Amino acid sequence: MGLEQYKGVYIYAQQVDNELSSIAFELIGKAKELAKDLDTDVTAVLLGHNVSGLVDSLAEYGADKVIVVDDPELETYRTEPYAHALSSVINEYKPDIMLVGATAIGRDLGPTVSARVKTGLTADCTVLEIGDFPINPVPGKEDEQKHNQLLMTRPAFGGNTIATIACPDNRPQMATVRPGVMQKIDPIKGAKAEVINYNPGFVKNNKYVEILNIIKQAKTTENIMDAQILVSGGRGVGSAEGFEMLKELAAVLGGTVSCSRAVVENGWLPVDLQVGQTGKTVRPNLYFAIGISGAIQHVAGMEESDIVIAINKDEDAPIFDVADYGIVGDLNKVVPALTAALKADLAAK
Repeated sequence: MGLEQYKGVYIYAQQVDNELSSIAFELIGKAKELAKDLDTDVTAVLLGHNVSGLVDSLAEYGADKVIVVDDPELETYRTEPYAHALSSVINEYKPDIMLVGATAIGRDLGPTVSARVKTGLTADCTVLEIGDFPINPVPGKEDEQKHNQLLMTRPAFGGNTIATIACPDNRPQMATVRPGVMQKIDPIKGAKAEVINYNPGFVKNNKYVEILNIIKQAKTTENIMDAQILVSGGRGVGSAEGFEMLKELAAVLGGTVSCSRAVVENGWLPVDLQVGQTGKTVRPNLYFAIGISGAIQHVAGMEESDIVIAINKDEDAPIFDVADYGIVGDLNKVVPALTAALKADLAAK
């Protein structure tokens, strides 16, 4: 079958405990942009058990169609039944593009499915766009350039370079996308999508695991991806105790504390608060980078912040290259002074 038979932009709509993950809406938002360039529509693939009640939310966030695979085998995520379901949908409906969130589930599901449908997959993408491939045509071979390809961009070599990858000879074009990178659209209340119920049939094999017990642990940290104000600290803060002054500043601002990878590696704060390539991608209105040098791995996770304020004693620190405002000075003096000034200002009001 020729590649021209593959149509549409599909996303995997991840749900856990019958609650859609935010990444599903982010993927639909990006899929709408890609579909517009390709003059096609957006389809969300919803896998689970008793999940039909989630269809309207997907429609309100922009899905034109929703393919529902509802089966008791999909009640809790397991690699084999979920991979069978999604690969069956792909083989049946033949999407041109298939997007999966780079979550713990997606990083397991995406590569498994891509292998089964015999296509490539670009992992942890931060930019997706439609364009020509090769981007720069070889002189004398311009007629070999392929159009309307999915160009998938991701950090490579530890974040020290950026790679743009295409999959011109296989379909679907598959990518996993980092949560927090793409923008979801404002929901359209009352929007409806075409619903397709599909069941590929499930026959247990020796790859099916049996879930003996599920232990749920309550999270003790806030989701920094939802925060509008982040006060982020790095190695320069010096210790876990040093973060107390950052917490005080965050409290005055009504914000949340976050950190760099070095802080997590030193055991000063939990990994849930880490911003960066190996942490979370954030888009707050205001981002304080305090005692953070500004390595590219960290910048990749916060460069889309509306306003960045950097505080660092090293005037040559790379963080100042991405900051809107910079303060060169000892954070142990600057942060308490800033907190005191903000408190005084609030008291005066």
